[in-house]
Amino acid sequence: MRSASVSRKTNETDIEVKLTLDGTGQYDIETGVGFFDHMLEQLARHSLMDITMRVKGDLHVDQHHTTEDAGIALGQAFTQALGDKKGISRYGSCDLPMDETLTRVALDISGRPYLIWNVEFTRDKIGDMDTELFREWFQAFSQNAGITLHVNNEYGENNHHIVETCYKALARALRVAISIDEGQADRIPSTKGSL
Repeated sequence: MRSASVSRKTNETDIEVKLTLDGTGQYDIETGVGFFDHMLEQLARHSLMDITMRVKGDLHVDQHHTTEDAGIALGQAFTQALGDKKGISRYGSCDLPMDETLTRVALDISGRPYLIWNVEFTRDKIGDMDTELFREWFQAFSQNAGITLHVNNEYGENNHHIVETCYKALARALRVAISIDEGQADRIPSTKGSL
């Protein structure tokens, strides 16, 4: 089973993550930020990865360290759970609609992390979460998961819908990319022989 556990403790956060790639979308997530929990629950449910996460962050300062470090820890767990990446489909994409909103995510589990983030918000907060922090989470996750990640919100008006489609589209694209390609189950999906 492809799974991993990561502990990350700094002066700003204390994080425990358990991740199973071949799960059923179960989650048990507590970050101290309600809307952020909701987004990570969407990620688990729609990717079919099982995620357990506990984050104790310096929320008396703000939510930045909690959000960024949660992305770092989950990305590290993702990399560990994938192992040598043998047999994975590697690429995934999803066009995800939600009412008036459409977001496109395309990714490559390349080992060469890069984020393209074409998402804008018209509000400073959703719930009590600063909207500028969503990019920080996607950046931290993609860097530590070794993923080339393109997130493009094509259109939308409701900020809740916009960010939720980003997480759900990421989830669906990851679900495809981590799936085992039976045609090359014993090979690394690269002519270089490694990812």
